[in-house]
Amino acid sequence: MSCSSCSTNKNGVPKGCKSNGNCGTGTCGSGNKLAVFDWLSNMTLPTGEAPFNIYEVRFKNGRKHFYKSNDKMKVSMGDIVAVEGSPGHDIGIVSLAGELVKVQMKKRKVASDSEDVKKIYRKATQKDIDVWHQARDRELETQRKGREIISRLGLQMKLSDVEFQGDGNKATFYYTADDRVDFRQLIRDLASAFSIRVEMKQVGMRQEAARLGGVGSCGRELCCSTWLTDFRKVNTAAARYQQLSLNPLKLAGQCGKLKCCLNFELDSYLDALQAFPKQDVLLKTEKGDAIFIKMDIFKKLLWYTYKEEKSKWYKLSLEQVSEIIELNQNDELGSPLEDYESEITEEAKVDFENVVGQDSLTRFDTPKKPRRRNKRRRKNPNQKAKANNNNNSPNNNNKGNTRKQKPQNTNNKQANQGNQGNTKQNNNKTQAKNTSNQKNQNRRKNSNNRKSDNQNSPTNKKQNNNNQQRRNKRRNNNNGNKNAKTDKQS
Repeated sequence: MSCSSCSTNKNGVPKGCKSNGNCGTGTCGSGNKLAVFDWLSNMTLPTGEAPFNIYEVRFKNGRKHFYKSNDKMKVSMGDIVAVEGSPGHDIGIVSLAGELVKVQMKKRKVASDSEDVKKIYRKATQKDIDVWHQARDRELETQRKGREIISRLGLQMKLSDVEFQGDGNKATFYYTADDRVDFRQLIRDLASAFSIRVEMKQVGMRQEAARLGGVGSCGRELCCSTWLTDFRKVNTAAARYQQLSLNPLKLAGQCGKLKCCLNFELDSYLDALQAFPKQDVLLKTEKGDAIFIKMDIFKKLLWYTYKEEKSKWYKLSLEQVSEIIELNQNDELGSPLEDYESEITEEAKVDFENVVGQDSLTRFDTPKKPRRRNKRRRKNPNQKAKANNNNNSPNNNNKGNTRKQKPQNTNNKQANQGNQGNTKQNNNKTQAKNTSNQKNQNRRKNSNNRKSDNQNSPTNKKQNNNNQQRRNKRRNNNNGNKNAKTDKQS
């Protein structure tokens, strides 16, 4: 089930609770940050044992506390309750109930009779819920104005989040800072600007990332905002053991610190490294001493190179390296690294065959080759019709002469090409010049022949005669009109 904030508005646009992929209201079940599955909910308690009256209540961005209820009040998971605040009351959602609360309290080292366990007043009424929603809507504007006040005062701190209490009378400002900050004047300005009680709380970089949430470089939600609660120290030694490059851009998370996931696989790497020799051990061979370069832990491969010839690396297996070390301990020299490298055989893996080349990311990078233009130009349909008319016209003799000239041109081309073929061996530059000049001459001759054909064609002659007749008619008409005008005037 989803809450109203996950639905769409009138225009069909999703509303969203702006909680970075997590349910901000707590009614989406598994969408809660640091949610715990109650696997004891279907089990009945032993006879004569009363249910545990302490509940875990969740607030904004995964903040959780334990609260005690009266024996008469029945509270279940997902209920919105009004709990004790300082001062006033706060509104939260019951995230866990029953026997699992004892496990969580033991994990956080909270006793059932401590002062930190406060009271549950009642189940929230509709009026309490309305006031709570109004207070939550004020948080973004309060955060924006708070940042303006901080920048005006010139304080070296970053305001990361603002959380209002359920009754709207108090607000907690979460900030991060490298050094201690004197924010006494800031508290006065915030209290006068918003007319509320102000509480300042400093958090670390990792706690800030856990509160705000987000997506990591792996494509999943941040571990600190979903399930990770204890933030252990992470050193660069963890990256060295895993043979990772010490690049701060890749090793740092969204909080700016080293990623917590560097510690997740550290134990398995340490167990695998026990069988490997130390990196400062030299391999003494007949060709010279070899030094360590790098290793592949899970494939059990090591790369060595000679001290004097560091340009080439030699790949050896773990068994071969241990064999050379045993020979060196017995004051014996091992064979050259080339002999050991030739013994390694890699099994060919049957993998997907890229037949068409669709997996190549650079298949569109190579420029296309320009198409060669045809030497013979394609004739237009009008030119073809004219050529057919010319065949039937009486002026075929002239065309015959022109056509006889074309084979001569082709013969000249062949002769020139033969001469050029002989001169290719002597000079390539003269060949290019001769061919270009010959092509230009042939084009000019062809264009002149086409012009002469068009002028001598019968269709052009008919058109010229018709145009001349029209001009003569217009002149005669104009002369007749002028004579008529002079007769009338006289």
